[in-house]
Amino acid sequence: MNSPRLRIAGADVAVVGGSIAGCATALAAHRAGAGRITVLERTSGRLADRGVGLVMHDARYAELAAAGYVDTAMPWVQLTTRRWYHRDGAAPLGRPFAVLPFPFRSYCWGPLWRELRRRLPEDTVFRPGVRVAGVGNGADGATLRLDDGSGGSGGARPHAGCRTERFDLVIGADGYRSTVRAAAFSEVGPGYAGYLAWRGALPAERLAELDLPGLPATPWAVEDCAYVVFPGGHAIIYRIPDGQGGHRANWVVYTAPPAGLDLALDTPTSLPPGTLTDALHAHLAHVADALMPPYWGGLIRLTPREEQFIQPMYDFTAPSYTAGRLLLAGDAATVARPHMAGGAVKALQDAAALETALRALPERPDALDAYGAERGRTGRAMVELGRGLGRLLVQETPDWRTLDQAGLAAAWSAADGSGAFGGRELQDRHPVG
Repeated sequence: MNSPRLRIAGADVAVVGGSIAGCATALAAHRAGAGRITVLERTSGRLADRGVGLVMHDARYAELAAAGYVDTAMPWVQLTTRRWYHRDGAAPLGRPFAVLPFPFRSYCWGPLWRELRRRLPEDTVFRPGVRVAGVGNGADGATLRLDDGSGGSGGARPHAGCRTERFDLVIGADGYRSTVRAAAFSEVGPGYAGYLAWRGALPAERLAELDLPGLPATPWAVEDCAYVVFPGGHAIIYRIPDGQGGHRANWVVYTAPPAGLDLALDTPTSLPPGTLTDALHAHLAHVADALMPPYWGGLIRLTPREEQFIQPMYDFTAPSYTAGRLLLAGDAATVARPHMAGGAVKALQDAAALETALRALPERPDALDAYGAERGRTGRAMVELGRGLGRLLVQETPDWRTLDQAGLAAAWSAADGSGAFGGRELQDRHPVG
């Protein structure tokens, strides 16, 4: 759909979703000259408390820093090396069988979000606890039916507790269950990949509790990311900043859930901390105790049960990131499996590319269509990479015991044929001036 003529100068912009993608796209709209910017966030809790880890390729960091979306004030841990291990009897770390470069910075979601939120101008209207119940898309603007529990009226036949507000432009940054995407492309939705990611983190000081026979004095260097593989899955373990000058050990375990367990995952969902069933905890314990080397499995077992959560694996991409006065960014537009280590990068790149497109509108009325097409291509590439790595690392795992450095490098290269691990290069970036 061609985007209708839009004057961004002074425009009234709504961003649906207040997480990393939402804050970044709100910043993009502000820098491009928008007038009033309203960020609508469904969650009423503290987003800054989220402690999950994420990584950013060094080259992508440099591009995003030049574009003004990240900087050294955002706490990070520099990673350099990816070490691969599989279980080898009682050897505490298992058998190391390959080493690959890993030029990434690691971040903690909460502190990164807090720094992005701090960069929004003071007159940004940030409204937590507001649910978008409906989206309208017209030639001269978009409407949102909002439910914040306050009642009100507006629009034809309003729902109880809802009111309708009009905006010149609506940016959907509301995640993989996006209401904005459903309005723009009702036929597109996340597809369950058939396996899960168990996630958790714990203070790095607690690693001293893993006192195992034969454990080296320094079992795990700060700059190392551990890939711990087993039949039918793998774990990724790396340090992240805790936002207070220390580190946390962040881990993700990818594998299929126990057979016969009905988790109703065909409908997009998640299992937040404190909601995992006994069967899911028991399965993770089995993986940690029976399939992983003692040190890495013990690290996972140290994480309190109430702090563990599950992220089902979904993937999809919208055919375009634009539809009339509706724009998409982040997971609202594309969800790729996290194996590709570029989800946060892509969300921030979406914001940088959107800023460039909005700035170009006076000379190029089709700039938003170009944004939608270019970011759509990037989204499709990331989805395909995530699927390829998912087959290698979870769904069709090789016999890891037979692989050495050369064998692992060849298997990885075959899965990442596009070389997009960590995210694609940002095109047409607009340096902050």
